[in-house]
Amino acid sequence: MEKQAQRIGEGFRGELLRNEPMGRHTSLKVGGPADLYAVPQDLDDLQQLLRQLEGTEIPWLAIGRGYNLLVRDGGIRGAVISLERFNRINLLEGERLLVDAGVENLALVRFGQERQLGGIGFLAGIPGTLGGAIRMNAGAYGEGILERTVSLTLLRNGMVTVFRMDELSHGYRRLDLLPGDLVLSATLQLTPRDPAATEEEIRRDIELRRSKHNVGFPSAGSFFKNPPGQAAWRLIDAAGMRGAQVGGAQVSPVHSNFLVNTGRGTAADFLKLAAQVKAAVLEASGITLEEEVRIVGEEA
Repeated sequence: MEKQAQRIGEGFRGELLRNEPMGRHTSLKVGGPADLYAVPQDLDDLQQLLRQLEGTEIPWLAIGRGYNLLVRDGGIRGAVISLERFNRINLLEGERLLVDAGVENLALVRFGQERQLGGIGFLAGIPGTLGGAIRMNAGAYGEGILERTVSLTLLRNGMVTVFRMDELSHGYRRLDLLPGDLVLSATLQLTPRDPAATEEEIRRDIELRRSKHNVGFPSAGSFFKNPPGQAAWRLIDAAGMRGAQVGGAQVSPVHSNFLVNTGRGTAADFLKLAAQVKAAVLEASGITLEEEVRIVGEEA
């Protein structure tokens, strides 16, 4: 794999790093090295890189800003592709926006606000980019981003293809795509909204998240999905796991659905702690929690 990876990059105009520690690119600050870490300059750059990777049979993984992601300590064999330079927003007719996957969530809300458009204020306090929000159908207060999504532009089998949302299966905190699909952009339907009303939504959302989610250490946000009709944090509390710790990983005393890195946590610490939390909740309530974070990479 290392010899194959050394041949990648000819003609690539973006940033290309080799043996790059993923702890530098994830909000949890853990994760072993990726063989390649690539930041394409644009779509042509991305497609050329993917052709090189596929020609040498090197696997790849696309990420945004590394939120909602846990990389195992052995790192990632193959390439990690960051879409952070895919950051354009275009205003369309009919109160619609065409938004690249690398646009920061708060920047997207502000863009709409400046044009007297709203309805996506719930994204303001969710860290990360639209691409990540789309992949997990991020939301809050009973709303999800895919409810505001008209269509998605995907890179599928090397071809740029637009799909209406009724052509794709999705639900609570999920979007079902084919292996190798890459979200390039989304068309969102917004509604006319007084900028002052949007500002109040942003203020309220950010203040609420600061009061409830200011855990003081690196985290990936909510670690577990809420089971139907339940709140994961209540189940974890009821199982007596608030504050539980394995190495540098801890169930936050502030919010028990946040697993935090208290300083020298490893991915192995988080995985062991998550397993303990799931076992305790299952024993106490009969409910099996499901991780919301995406877990990738190899064991050390």
